[in-house]
Amino acid sequence: INAEYGGDCLRSMSVTRLIRFVSDDHQVYLGEQPAPGAMATVLTGSPYDGSLRRTNQHKAVSKLLSPIVPTDIFCIGLNYMKHYEESAKKRGIALPALPVVFMKPSSTLAHPEQEVWMPAIEHGEQLDWEVELAIVIGKSCRNVGVDEALQYVCGYTVANDVSSRHWQKNAGAGQWIKGKSFDTFCPLGPVLVTAEAIPDPQSLRVQTRVNGKTMQNDLTKDMIFTCAEIISWLSNNMTLLPGQVILTGTPSGVAAGRSPPNWLQPGDVVECEISNIGTLRNTITRAPDDPRSKL
Repeated sequence: INAEYGGDCLRSMSVTRLIRFVSDDHQVYLGEQPAPGAMATVLTGSPYDGSLRRTNQHKAVSKLLSPIVPTDIFCIGLNYMKHYEESAKKRGIALPALPVVFMKPSSTLAHPEQEVWMPAIEHGEQLDWEVELAIVIGKSCRNVGVDEALQYVCGYTVANDVSSRHWQKNAGAGQWIKGKSFDTFCPLGPVLVTAEAIPDPQSLRVQTRVNGKTMQNDLTKDMIFTCAEIISWLSNNMTLLPGQVILTGTPSGVAAGRSPPNWLQPGDVVECEISNIGTLRNTITRAPDDPRSKL
């Protein structure tokens, strides 16, 4: 996203909706989200340092990519009250006094419309969705207070914290990372919306649909820890850097909270939508090294 692109710069109103895409010349570009079917205005510079500018180039969007390639992916667990009540509370786990932090490797990244793989591992069929508001850090920060935390945000996008529930709970010593970190387990997109365009990230509606049926539908105001509180806590004696992504938790309505659980199946289409941002769509398939994927 920090690459330079040719063309004369056109200075006008600020860009608030950024995409990364492959055009018909097979090159990757950073662009301004166009109207459906229109060509995208190519951008130059970086969204992290104030150098982002429009150019006079326009390119067809052949394939949409994740709007950024994260340097790190932080995740916050159990951060919506109703999700905590449908899951951890039933297992006798106390309400978190501090944000529950885990990470996904950058190799989990998946693009809009990319297939999400059901892992070819024992109990891999316990596959679940989690729509999440994703924060993209725009400026380095350390030990920032809650009141100033949002000043360090570049923007927001949609994430799906795809989860293998068996391995989230049974990978050793209660750690979650293995069950959250299989390939393709972090779709991001379809667009990065700048913080300027979302002044209050606690007023957004987050939804998941599976094959058109609504599974999750809540507001970010149900978060136990706000976006500002999350950034402040993560930056406590730990420097946050531009390009890092923070997944802020998921609302109630996951498959694991249902009786019986309605796990994702190959062929299912998952749509994660957040108001003012857009819809992230992915299809579930078996991993390519799973012998059943050839059937």
